[in-house]
Formats: sequence, structure tokens, C-alpha cells
Amino acid sequence: MDFVKTTDLAFEYVQFSEKENKHEHIRALDGVDITIAKGEFVAILGHNGSGKSTFAKHLNALLIPSGGVVMVNGFDTKNEHDTWNIRQSAGMIFQNPDNQMIASVIEEDVAFGPENLGVDPAEIRARVDASLKTVGMYEHAKAAPHFLSGGQKQRVAIASVLAMKPQCIVLDEPTAMLDPVGRKEVIETIKRLNREEGITIILITHYMEETVDADRLVVMENGKVVMDATPKNIFKQIEEMRRLGLDVPQVTELADELSKKGIDIPTDIITIDEMADFVVAHQKRPYAPQQRAQKALAPKSQRAETVINVQNLTNIYARKSAFEKKAIDNISFTIQKGEFVGLIGHTGSGKSTLIQHLNALMKPTSGTITLFNEPIETARLKQIRQRVGLVFQYPEHPLFEMTVYKDVAFGPENMGLSKEEVDVRVREALAIVGIREKHFDKSPFELSGGQKRRVAIAGVLAMNPEILILDEPTAGLDPKGRDKILAQIQAMHEQLNITVILVSHSMEDIARLANKVIVINNGQLEFIGDPPSVFSQSKRLTEIGLAAPQISILMEKLNLPRDVYTVGGAVEILQEVLRV
Repeated sequence: MDFVKTTDLAFEYVQFSEKENKHEHIRALDGVDITIAKGEFVAILGHNGSGKSTFAKHLNALLIPSGGVVMVNGFDTKNEHDTWNIRQSAGMIFQNPDNQMIASVIEEDVAFGPENLGVDPAEIRARVDASLKTVGMYEHAKAAPHFLSGGQKQRVAIASVLAMKPQCIVLDEPTAMLDPVGRKEVIETIKRLNREEGITIILITHYMEETVDADRLVVMENGKVVMDATPKNIFKQIEEMRRLGLDVPQVTELADELSKKGIDIPTDIITIDEMADFVVAHQKRPYAPQQRAQKALAPKSQRAETVINVQNLTNIYARKSAFEKKAIDNISFTIQKGEFVGLIGHTGSGKSTLIQHLNALMKPTSGTITLFNEPIETARLKQIRQRVGLVFQYPEHPLFEMTVYKDVAFGPENMGLSKEEVDVRVREALAIVGIREKHFDKSPFELSGGQKRRVAIAGVLAMNPEILILDEPTAGLDPKGRDKILAQIQAMHEQLNITVILVSHSMEDIARLANKVIVINNGQLEFIGDPPSVFSQSKRLTEIGLAAPQISILMEKLNLPRDVYTVGGAVEILQEVLRV
């Protein structure tokens, strides 16, 4: 039986163009026909602005079609008398968990939905406890939401919907701010709910590996459905996926590259286990270490200037209160000029707290921080924040100006630059993040979530900082947008020799870009070293809520070198052991 059926669904919204001085009708959805059966697990993919989130909001009547019909569990979303039934049937989890939190205590927030459904108090208690345990947040039940990290808030939002026991759960980028193990736990949870309880799952995500167990993938482009098939049939179309601004699992890319090297291998491999099984079954010769060309990372000069020196840094939140917590615990490290540093750690490990100390947004409880050979407590704040740019975890929150151009120009203007220099910086920064000139005069609030993120990043880049710190800057962006921003940041790092600190939950991105990796675990320094040495510790990384890149995990399964963490490195080894 069908749970969702859309017929010729269209949706238009109106936005005002300041440049044209008129209102424009924008068609976000254009003739969308999608049928989803009860109990089905469907993942929806597409570039930012493709219409995924707009479609999702039609599934619990947050939006009403401009044209066509949306039927949910037999109810027409245009009939306002059915709205309550629709929202009982389909629970919605948004991209930003702050949009769903209303209570001052976590367990009260989770209880809010069942209370409004009239559930018996004893049953509410049981549902709240079970939901929080499911998402790994039971021990925080009495905490206040504003003390949580972004990823922890998302887990609570998921628990709040689970407690209502809907027949369908619509998840719009639910794991965007979670660490790798947290992402795995959430995806395993929704798969179990689908498999064991028959809950219909509609998952919107930019993490391709989260979709490999879905029944179907629906791919959208510019408000239309352009692909609808099984994960294997979708992901083997690598070039088409890239054209659409998407990507494929690393092991699928690996299979494709091996095929191009003349290895007879299926190109529809989509999981690590499938790739490992193939290699074991088709290995022609044992691995010989001497076959591998060693490629050592070029070390930084010992004479490089130390731009950040952190010694015995400790930070305690809410001291001498019931909420006291040691967020940073006696951390010491140095960063040299021109390094590209990856900062990783589980959700709530203290990463965001740490980086806010590096441009004096927070002061240490104890310990010292030296920036550019000057103690941070004696430096001028304005000078620090011009030299150390920080892009926040939700960088779109500070957007406030009337137009995109004015928002990006705000920082350079306050630096006292000439109008001509401001214009150059604004245009260069917006070009780096892929915002076209046609958007310059639009309100930033009319843009998609991914576009807002790019504008906010451009606002920091326009100040030309010497140190650029980015806290999950690509969360919520499509793969093409993510790769474009990271490629431009890498280009700036190499050409201008700026120091970059990238906080990310994408181990693949860190492995590809960083020459130094700092791993934080429960506020303490767990590892510091180059990517091969850090990612070879895949077992320990998993234990502390992280994961190695897919390729590192594959190499460990095959008992091959553990310091291999890229597709290119894996191709080099596997084509030797698989070739006749």
C-alpha cells in the first residue's frame, strides 16, 4: 500500500529582486511524481537547491502544493482538516536541530510530542527513556539543550520524533553535524525502525554511504526527479552522479578506478564488505611490501614560524554550578605558519570550545595561548580577529544584511579599506565559494541552506586572514559544493601560505587535505601527527567515536598496509594483488 503519492507536484514561491525592482516567481518543484510504499526506505539525493527539502516539507503539510496533489497515508495535504492526521503519521526531523527545541531540559523536550498526543504519563516516561537510549543521549536527560554541541542537539531532535512513534519519519540531513560513529548509530537506528517496526523512512542526505541499504534512491535536479532506482544501479553511474553535483561511496570509486586499470571487477560495488569479499575471492598474488612506492609527506621546515602555541589549556564551563563541566583538559600543541591542520574528535569532545580560544572568543580557565609570538591576553582583540578568521559551525546564523554583497562587505568595510578594495575582496570571496553575481543583490535569507553557508564563509574569507579556522564549514553542502569550497581553501593555503585549521567529521576530507591531524577525545589530546600515522589507528579512532576513511578500513580488513587512506593509494596496491 502506498504511504506517499505525489502527482504532478509543483511548488512556486515569490521573491523580490532588488536589482530588477520586481517580484519573481521561482518554481522549486516542477512536476514531481513519487510513490513510496508503506514500510519502504527511500533516500532522496540532489544538489543544494534541487528541491529535496521543499519536497520533504510537503510530506507533513508544512508546505501546500501550488499545483498537483500530495497524498500522505491516504490524506490530501491540501485539506486542512487532515493536517493533524498527516502530522501524526509523518514525523519530520529538520537539518538544524535548534529549530525543533523548545524546552529547557532535554527529557522535557522529548516528552513534548507524546504529551500533545495525549499519551499516558507512564508510557511517556518509557518512550522518553527508550528514545534517548536509542540515540545515545540518555545520560544527558537532565541537561539543558544549550549546553549541547550541534551533533548532540540533533540526536535529541531525532529522539523527540521517535518518542511520538510515527508511521513515517522524514529526515532532512539528520546527521550533518554528527561524528562518524554518531552518524552510523543514527542510520542503524532508522534502518532498525524500518526493518523491525515497519516505519517508512524518507532520508535526505549528502553522505552517500548512508544510503547503500535503502530500497531506492530518488535523485532530484532543479525541482525534477531525474533518477529513481536501487542504490547499485544509481551509484554505478559515476559520471552522471558527478554531473549532478553528487558523488559515490569511496569503494565504488575504487572499483571504477580498478576497472579502468584493466581489472575485471564489478563496478556496482557499494560497501566495504563487498569490496573486501571480491579481493579475497580474486587475489592472484600475495602482497609484497617492496612493490609499493613509499611516498613520504614533505615535512615542514624546523625553522617555520610558530603561529599558535597552546600550553596546558583547560576550560571549565559553568564553574561552581550544577552544570560544571571540563570541556578542555590540559591540552598542549603548536601549529606552524602554513600548516594545514585537521582537527577531529567525537561530538562533544571539545573541538568547538578549543578553536574559540584561538581568536579570544573564549578565555582559558588555566593555561596559556600565544598567537604570533604574543600572549593572547595582551594582544588587541581587533588585531587578533583580523588575523585569525573563524567560520562557525552554523555560519549562516550571523547573516544580517539586506543583500549578499553587503553581508560579505561588512568585515572589509570595518577594516577601513577603500571602496575599490572592498569590492575586489567581496567579488573574489564570493567567487571562491561559488556564489554567482546574479545572487549579489538578493537577500541572503532567500537562498538555500547551502548557499547561505557559502555566503557566510565568504564573509570571513573577504577579510584575508592569516589563520583560517573552519568549524564544519561544509556540513549540509552537496558533494560538488563541498569539494569546490575545500579545493579553493586548499588553493589559498598553498598559494598564500596561510595557516588552515579545519574541524570536520569527514575523515576522507581530513585525510586528503591535512598535513597534520589533531585528535581530541573528551577534552584531552588523543593523537597528533601526520595522516598516515593517525588513520592507521583505525581501531582506537572507532573506540573514541570516530572512524578512519573507508579505504583505511578496507586495508585493515584485507591485512594490507594500514597507512593507505586514499583511493589512489588503494588502486596502487590492489591492482598488483589482483592482476594475473
